[in-house]
Amino acid sequence: MIRQPIVAVLAHVDHGKTTLLDRIRDTTIAAKEAGGITQEIGATVIPREAIAKICGEELKRMGIKLAIPGLLFIDTPGHEAFTTLRKRGGSIADLAVLLIDINEGIQPQTIESIEILKSYKVPFVVAANKIDRLEGWYTEKENAPFLDAIKRQRDSVREELDKKIYKLVGELYKYGFNSERFDRVDDFTKQVVIIPTSGKTGEGIPELLLFIAGLTQKFMGKKLETADSAAKGTVLEVKEIQGIGTAIDVIIYDGTIRAGDTIVVGGKSGPIVTKVRALLQPKPLQEIRDPKKKFGRVSMVSASAGVRINAPGLDDAMAGSSILVAEDVEKAKKEISDELKGASYKRGSIGVVVKAESIGSLEAIVRLFGQHSIPIKSAGVGSVTRKDILEAEAVSRKDRYLGVVFAFNTAILKESEAEAEEAGVMVFKDNIVYKLTEKYDKWKEQERKAEKEEMLKSSFYPAKIEVLRGYVFRSSKPAIVGVEVLDGILKAPCPLMNGHGRRCGKVREIQKDKENVQKAEAGEQVAVAITGITIGRQVNEGDILYTNIPLKEVPRLMNEVEHTSLLEEIKKIKKAQKEEAQ
Repeated sequence: MIRQPIVAVLAHVDHGKTTLLDRIRDTTIAAKEAGGITQEIGATVIPREAIAKICGEELKRMGIKLAIPGLLFIDTPGHEAFTTLRKRGGSIADLAVLLIDINEGIQPQTIESIEILKSYKVPFVVAANKIDRLEGWYTEKENAPFLDAIKRQRDSVREELDKKIYKLVGELYKYGFNSERFDRVDDFTKQVVIIPTSGKTGEGIPELLLFIAGLTQKFMGKKLETADSAAKGTVLEVKEIQGIGTAIDVIIYDGTIRAGDTIVVGGKSGPIVTKVRALLQPKPLQEIRDPKKKFGRVSMVSASAGVRINAPGLDDAMAGSSILVAEDVEKAKKEISDELKGASYKRGSIGVVVKAESIGSLEAIVRLFGQHSIPIKSAGVGSVTRKDILEAEAVSRKDRYLGVVFAFNTAILKESEAEAEEAGVMVFKDNIVYKLTEKYDKWKEQERKAEKEEMLKSSFYPAKIEVLRGYVFRSSKPAIVGVEVLDGILKAPCPLMNGHGRRCGKVREIQKDKENVQKAEAGEQVAVAITGITIGRQVNEGDILYTNIPLKEVPRLMNEVEHTSLLEEIKKIKKAQKEEAQ
């Protein structure tokens, strides 16, 4: 039995993905007498009869005979089409549509999508969208094949389109892909097909559907074969449904699931074993996002399909987890357990901490961070906890730029936020990977610029101070404490470190007898304002602190200051810290 190919659509924000999908759905609904359309969970099924109705004479023109029962389009935001819809070893998507605004070209989220496509080795076609916005574009008939529509355009419009297409060809080549407009492709195994489309007026949609159908039929025949066996799927979403309780929206990519089947699904505390109470699907021809939609019970669902599953004990089910119909419960539990073990990562002692909302998202971000050369110490599924902050704080003692936490489309617990603020740990939160890395890179740039400015402002004169017991006037923001200068000369402003080389804030002000002074010499007791620390956390009463002088500055200072023995002590501390970090 041949199943429907699963087609994921990826695009940069505002490039017209929703408009294009809505146009396809509207077109299909208009052709409902030819087979109609079934809206499924997070997906749109376009039956074979509907594809034939939309494409009309294009089927004969291209010599394509439809053998597949239809197409299952996955409608999820950006990269989530792959990070949520995945199976062990890759994505469950058979093919993808990379939608690009022909007028804007490749944008940041397009690049992210390309990296994910390469990572999962998923073949794709490019929909060069919004051709209706080309100056002078003329629409004679909506939903027309592109090859008919282009004949009706002025020469200047055709030339402008070719210019933009070949600019896109050049951009794709930079990322390792040879591409060409679909009617000029010589070898479909070596060139990526570019299909000009308009989500607004519908031109090019017949060719888009035909090429998706034709390419999957020609090159994925065996992959599309499925038997009436125990179903395998992936959890798209976990949601609370009024009158039902917790349910899971699932994509079934192999086999068949029936009401009453025993299923095993990944949970926050391990595999969940339960029995299907009901299988629910929207009524035909209803838009899934319509709040008036009504779901109907079905007795069975076969691949490829979307379905809402109602069963007891799903409160802790995890988005991105696999779901298995269990013919052998223990075997299925082991398979899910192995998958869950792979949902957390422990690397070396140096690296960032990552938390994500689903297994698939976590796998994707780990892959992408690897490509960005961002080392990961640990990564897991769920909210950012106090433990995550403490783990990052420990890393910051060795490398402050890696002692950070990334929260990818997941919550940060209130106690974690308080802990992060107190510990001085940066938490970067977003639901788009490239924005996370952008925020991180911008922060690093700003911090390094500030450090450089601090270096220029400070003479980096060596100083060794002791935090006096009983003289804590304020514990943070900034900390104000009494200190004694044990050696050297303390100048403001200057960065501090402890005896292990860990950064301990910056001295912003020095006061003596309630008057601001620029420096304090050995033997003097003064009050200092230190930013970036909390007394009792990074610094305690009685601690010995040093001026945080970069190693590369030490040789120069050896020839300029008298306190060479103190410089040697600081140099020894910095070298030991560097060796520990390595």
